[in-house]
Amino acid sequence: MSGSRSDWNLELQSWLSPFLEKLGHKARRRMCPLYVAGLIGPGDRKSMQPMAERLAPGDYDQLHHFIADGVWNAAPLEAELLVQADRLVGGSDAVLVIDDTALPKKGAHSVGVAAQYASALGKTANCQTLVSLTLARAEVPVMVGLRLFLPDSWTSDPARLKQAGVPADYRDARSKPEIALAEVDRVIAAGVRFGCVLADAGYGLSAPFRQGLTARAWYGRSAFLDARRSTRRM
Repeated sequence: MSGSRSDWNLELQSWLSPFLEKLGHKARRRMCPLYVAGLIGPGDRKSMQPMAERLAPGDYDQLHHFIADGVWNAAPLEAELLVQADRLVGGSDAVLVIDDTALPKKGAHSVGVAAQYASALGKTANCQTLVSLTLARAEVPVMVGLRLFLPDSWTSDPARLKQAGVPADYRDARSKPEIALAEVDRVIAAGVRFGCVLADAGYGLSAPFRQGLTARAWYGRSAFLDARRSTRRM
């Protein structure tokens, strides 16, 4: 048992290696594998204190700081994720899948939370909504992008945005199709290889989104939209 666990930890360390190099800080490089191991490894309780007790006794404060207090520059990690995703599943027969991800939430203080359509529940509910991009080939999916959508109740309230700490560059109103196109551009710029774009029906009903994909045809990728009927508002 101990041998298999040791092999598992070594494999995880190897898989995380290119990402750890992007973290820069020595303490972060040490805490990151512990946190990921805690999330995907044995144990029912996934909050930081029980994970620290299982994997890093005496290091709870450092693990908590790694998650809650550090100032993160996500760009190097996101760039490396695109490199590794393309290495694993990129190619002319890969697809880029665009969809919504909803996180049901109570209260009104989490950034972007509002009464809106929650895809996970199939109805309107109090939630956060994120635009997700997944690169997939055969039966292997790798998520490469996740961007928070801000509804009008947030973008129309500058004081609320400032109080919540939303960066100034992300306070303007953007539709989900606009966010998706910006993410497609980011993926293309990174040289990720895919053969077509698949999207939820709500995106397919957006003419600007369809036109935006057509305008990117110079990339040499065909685009397919799931154009099934939908009454969902984007």
